[in-house]
Amino acid sequence: MTQSLDLAGIGIGPFNLSLAALLDPQTEVSARFFDRRADFAWHPGMMLPNATLQTSWLKDLVAAADPTSRYSFLAYLVATKRLYRFISAEFDAILRREFADYMGWVAGQLESLRFEQTVSAVDFGPDGLFHLTVNDTTVTARNLSLATGPVPATPAWAEGALGPNCVHSSRFLLDAPKVAGRRVIVVGGGQSGAEIVLDLLNRSDAAAPAAVTWISRRPTFAPIDEAPFTNEYFMPGYLEAFLAQPPQRKERILASQKLASDGISHATLRALYQRLYEITYLDRRRDFAALLPYRDAIALDGGSGAYRLTLRNGFDGGIETIDGAVLILATGYRIALPACLDPLRPRLSLDDDRRFVMGRDYCVTWDGPDDRRIFAQNVGRQTLGIADPQLSLMAWRSARIVNALMGRTVYAVDGDVSLLRWETAGDAGRDLKLAI
Repeated sequence: MTQSLDLAGIGIGPFNLSLAALLDPQTEVSARFFDRRADFAWHPGMMLPNATLQTSWLKDLVAAADPTSRYSFLAYLVATKRLYRFISAEFDAILRREFADYMGWVAGQLESLRFEQTVSAVDFGPDGLFHLTVNDTTVTARNLSLATGPVPATPAWAEGALGPNCVHSSRFLLDAPKVAGRRVIVVGGGQSGAEIVLDLLNRSDAAAPAAVTWISRRPTFAPIDEAPFTNEYFMPGYLEAFLAQPPQRKERILASQKLASDGISHATLRALYQRLYEITYLDRRRDFAALLPYRDAIALDGGSGAYRLTLRNGFDGGIETIDGAVLILATGYRIALPACLDPLRPRLSLDDDRRFVMGRDYCVTWDGPDDRRIFAQNVGRQTLGIADPQLSLMAWRSARIVNALMGRTVYAVDGDVSLLRWETAGDAGRDLKLAI
């Protein structure tokens, strides 16, 4: 590849896939997206049979920016000849497997995607271009789009424990720990932990564990807050209001919104409760499942299928221990700068937690030329708000990036007017905000 690209994308997950789909009709833009995997995959380790999407299918890769796109979920339903059956099925929430299949369908049509292409290093040359080492070649580009995703978070007490009998939830189906007839401990009270526990409870007798213990730091196994007014957090107008706030205030706001994005779906909670009722009263297996909320795991002893986990009870302050043969860590993810950026790292602006300093249009702040931009997706929650890691504003964000890249309004990004007034009204409010 001798001609410089207008945009080089690193990582092909939903977010760069959305960007690639919206750039596809813009023939004047040269863009390539690289991923080390052999083909498109979205959370393959957690693609459990009955897991559903927590976001409306209308918030697909493209529709919020271009509802006429050939890459919409509706176009997928028509192309795969299932539209009327989909309508008749009346899904309250679509299966995650189907949304993954939809995204794979889109990926299979985009010529800008390059799989089995590992970006090992990125630097900025004296020619004013980014230089990417891709496999054994060098690719140059005027702009970058980073979407490599977060990495699994392992608690300090579990460091060094990962192995055949201790897996992170992201690898639950890929590494498939042997649970039949064994005591299983699941740590983590979010959606992933709930889905894994439900999967374990639903296994046939031959494949079922001997017992399941579910541990959460939260005071209870809490539902996601998906009420209409809470969903205002996931609208463009709210993002603009949030962006204007100072960092410390943003941290307080984000902490208050935890369950707007990280709770358990009502359908999953209902299925869990009903299954536990059945196991307890109809199967008469009262000791099969133990649910332990409000616990902090503080130490792990043992290994190789004989774990002892020490917990601190936040309800009464007590200390207790739990024994198990299999340990599953549904402990979430953390943002990590990809190693390929190491040559650029001295030029990037990072905050005290080594996260990107972000600006409007999802641009990373760095000391390079203003017309050489590093767009970054799913790394700016602390700057850009609760919706940044979610699918909700995916197409809208991609449209913002396309407009910034092309220097004109290609896609309309004026969001719906919020029903809620977020900022102080009037001149006095503006003066107050400037003074803070």
